[in-house]
Amino acid sequence: MVSDSAIATAAALMVTASLPFYLYGAWIMIDAEVVTWDVLVYHLKFIIPGLVLNTIPVVTWMIPRLLNQLEGVTVLHALLGLQAYALLAFALTGIVRILQVKRDADLYEEPGKVVDIDELHPNMSAWRGRLRVGVFGYVIFWFLAWLLGLYRYVGRYVLG
Repeated sequence: MVSDSAIATAAALMVTASLPFYLYGAWIMIDAEVVTWDVLVYHLKFIIPGLVLNTIPVVTWMIPRLLNQLEGVTVLHALLGLQAYALLAFALTGIVRILQVKRDADLYEEPGKVVDIDELHPNMSAWRGRLRVGVFGYVIFWFLAWLLGLYRYVGRYVLG
């Protein structure tokens, strides 16, 4: 049987390993002057592995153990992580609609086409707002949950 310490170490390493994927994925979008379909796909090639690295330990190890560890720091860690995923879901409600409208306008196939994106649909600015709030919120809450998770890991498995 694998010890809790070994599993906790693997979980901490997987979640921590997702950080460079998130950072590089974000850099791709920040650095792009125009977000073409190729840029978006390249961005997702880093974001999706980051999400997988982060979500596997959450679903397979953290959530099943949560009810046995209801103490202050653990509950706060879980709430921060839950809030991060809620904001990610909120961001997805914006990005799906943006992708549909941009695809219908052929903006991914013809990146040189000059169009004010807010003129493509009356709700575009609201969808872009959802995307921004969701992504930035996810990153902030993910980072807070990650720091608290490292604090818990060190306190329980390294020092404790």
